[in-house]
Amino acid sequence: MIIQIIHWTAFTYYVYLFGYASLFKVFKKQSMMDGMKDLGFNESWTLLIGYAELLGVVALIIGIFHHELKNAAVIWLFLFAVGALMVHFAHHDYQYYYSSLFGCIAAVVILYTDKHFTLVL
Repeated sequence: MIIQIIHWTAFTYYVYLFGYASLFKVFKKQSMMDGMKDLGFNESWTLLIGYAELLGVVALIIGIFHHELKNAAVIWLFLFAVGALMVHFAHHDYQYYYSSLFGCIAAVVILYTDKHFTLVL
């Protein structure tokens, strides 16, 4: 029971994190566009990242009923979380890296606590 609570709490945070970040990019919220420009991304790249994240969020939501899609979406968005973390570190933007860090941690927690996911090495 505790594992399920942890799993769905991390999942909810993951959907929230990428949901607002993707929509801010797609709808060109000025603060997001300025922040992405400061990190070296022009409008085209920001929109591309936003649509890719939005695709992942839609897959997460559909994945509630299709576990394979949910796990694929978690891994897909994990790449964006790691990328965001590295970009914030590279630009010494330590004020905003926490959400990226928590996104990376949430992805690992979601996959680790999912009874439908196994990793075979």
